[in-house]
Amino acid sequence: MISIKVNNVKFYVKPDISVLEACKYLGITIPRFCYHEILSVAGNCRMCLIELENIEKPVASCVTNVENGMSIWVNTPFVKKARENVIETLLLNHPLDCPICDQAGECDLQDQTKNFGSNYTRFSFNKRGVEDKNCGPLIKTIMTRCIHCTRCVRFGSEIAGVDYLITLNRGTSTEIGSYAPKLFDSEISGNVIDLCPVGALTSKPYAFKARPWELRLNESIDITDGVGSNIYVNFKESEVSRIMPKANSLVNESIISDKARFSYDAIKNNRIKNLFEYNNQDSKFSLQNWNGFFEKVHFLSKDSLTILINDRLDLETISLVKKLNFTYPNKIKVKTVNKDKSENNFYTSGLTDNIIDIESETNVCFLLSSNPRLESTILNARLRFKYKNSKFQVFSLGQTFSANIPTNFVNLNITNIVKCLEGKISLFSKMVLLSKSPLFFLGESLKTSFSNFDILPSFIKSKFRSAKVIKINSACNTESVSLSNIKRANRKDLGKSTNVMFVNLDDLLGLRKLLKGFNGKSIWFNTHGSKIATKSNFIIPTLTSFEEEQVLLNLEQRPQKTNKTFDSFFNARSIKNILLSIFNMKNDKNNASLGFIYEILENSEKFESLNTKLLTQKQLLEKYNDSSSTIVVYPTKSSIEDFYCSNVFTRNSLVMLQCSQLKRNNFTNFEA
Repeated sequence: MISIKVNNVKFYVKPDISVLEACKYLGITIPRFCYHEILSVAGNCRMCLIELENIEKPVASCVTNVENGMSIWVNTPFVKKARENVIETLLLNHPLDCPICDQAGECDLQDQTKNFGSNYTRFSFNKRGVEDKNCGPLIKTIMTRCIHCTRCVRFGSEIAGVDYLITLNRGTSTEIGSYAPKLFDSEISGNVIDLCPVGALTSKPYAFKARPWELRLNESIDITDGVGSNIYVNFKESEVSRIMPKANSLVNESIISDKARFSYDAIKNNRIKNLFEYNNQDSKFSLQNWNGFFEKVHFLSKDSLTILINDRLDLETISLVKKLNFTYPNKIKVKTVNKDKSENNFYTSGLTDNIIDIESETNVCFLLSSNPRLESTILNARLRFKYKNSKFQVFSLGQTFSANIPTNFVNLNITNIVKCLEGKISLFSKMVLLSKSPLFFLGESLKTSFSNFDILPSFIKSKFRSAKVIKINSACNTESVSLSNIKRANRKDLGKSTNVMFVNLDDLLGLRKLLKGFNGKSIWFNTHGSKIATKSNFIIPTLTSFEEEQVLLNLEQRPQKTNKTFDSFFNARSIKNILLSIFNMKNDKNNASLGFIYEILENSEKFESLNTKLLTQKQLLEKYNDSSSTIVVYPTKSSIEDFYCSNVFTRNSLVMLQCSQLKRNNFTNFEA
């Protein structure tokens, strides 16, 4: 620690940090435009000027490191006059269009002009205009407002890995743009909206919809992938206006994916608004009410029933259907519909590591049948950030893909990957064994390649004691399905059942193959319709994550909760409440088996010290390591082919569909 003086008050701070960072830790705010915590230091806006003792000119605090005995002044008349001159220079060409700007009320330039700006202008010449750029359907640009802080340029180059925005020309002709008009091809491109301190880059779907002071705010989590990014939901009455990231250093830092930010229009698009019953006489669907539905489904408690779920269902509902399985063991079966080839499904707490472990002292990362750019954009951004700030290598053991991180592709099938981990491939295995705390990403497509996938993290840790293993899940609640030990469905299960419940499923090819030849009665529970829904006897509307509280486990098994933003304006209900009413059960709010999860929800810091292991590594290896594992020799590929349309919710978003179409139109089968 070193001692410094700020406004003649002595403090002790860490060495090798900038004056701006030191003041931030001390609770002293220094205005800035170009500086941001997740970006490199540019030092070009000059708004963070301060006064140092024995130095005649003001200096930029973001590029000046603290020194022992340094004396700093941050609010003297000299500093205030320097900042006033900076604001006056920025406003020379800035348009006076605050009343029609979407950034009005949240604009850093407005705030700093209020604090340090003048009440009048000393210049009367015409302002310079800049042509707007086309960044795609997500980002609206009005480049005349740009103050050239270069936050967007550094974000694209350093974190997104796409050199789309660059600085053009010099001097008074400087502007931000691209060499050629094209799509901002990044899965996290929307974050430049939050980074832009003025109204140059704003959200195109949000344009002219609401003012910040008209919006209400609610905290929630993203359900479009397995990370569970923390988000703020801004809504006006019963309509979501925009979604913004909530900073969480343990999960998503301060960025979110474009799916999380822009797919909210699916809340209304193609929603199932009412209950429908299929009439066999005229072969048409007719409207039904809740009372009539509950009267007609009492047959479910008498006949054999199979409840098909997937890994987007919330934890409490999964625990309820599992309880139904225990209550009616001979009549009700609960199965999951996913791509898992394994017959077993185990919850292996403690065998995988946390997201924050990406920042550990590791020098190499191995992607096993994984494309993190599509499957988990937040993890990919963390890898990109680590690559830019340390000596770090990435190896992909599988087919090639378009990566935004320099990646060494080693095209191995599953058999050779296992041999490599066992040390049977001389050159490559030696490199793996000599690496320092290797980081392994296990892609979801590995589940389709060989059975007993759940022993793979334990197998890797037994070979590499210091290894960090992270499983990538494309769905928001895959770990809850493993926690409940729900087996994968097959045709034999459906052949023995006379009734089937489709609970929150995606209409995919695998489900259609599974139902081939099934002639029993079926009920479709979902927020949106599908082709399979039109072949069901009942179509039941359910609630989205914006309309009810849901407990979910992300890919590191961290429990998080979505908060209810508003009531549904459709005739929809919670799946949990519907099942309770059908089977005349009471809501068990004191579920002892999930007690530790609810405890973590109330005190999230307990997750880091959690020692509960429902199935330890030793037990797993002793019991299941000797069981035969079927390995598929076909080449591996990513579990997600279209980033923007990865589940039923995003496929019903018009914004995501437009992005997907533009992405396909711009696709080429060769590297530029």
